[in-house]
Amino acid sequence: MTLTDILSSSDITAALRECQAPDSFNFKKFFQTCGLTKKSGAQVREVFRILDNDQSGFIEEEELKFFLQRFDPSARELTNSETRDFVNAADHDRDGKIGADEFQELVHS
Repeated sequence: MTLTDILSSSDITAALRECQAPDSFNFKKFFQTCGLTKKSGAQVREVFRILDNDQSGFIEEEELKFFLQRFDPSARELTNSETRDFVNAADHDRDGKIGADEFQELVHS
């Protein structure tokens, strides 16, 4: 399964366009624009699985730097501050990584 099996490619393109400039990434706005906030818990978990590049069950900070590139390989990397803000917003148990439940909660918050 790919992201475009769950999200429309035009919505992904629009979401990526909104955060082209460094330090302009806002995860809430990105989730809304790409349509992820409207998806079911099962669909959000499937997106998490796709984004979890090493299939560890977590999205670690190093993987998160390439978050936008998982949606489109030509997209930019997240800056260090964007990556830290993203982890801090989702990582409720403070283990330094984002689990599936944390990701789903962040998407639907």
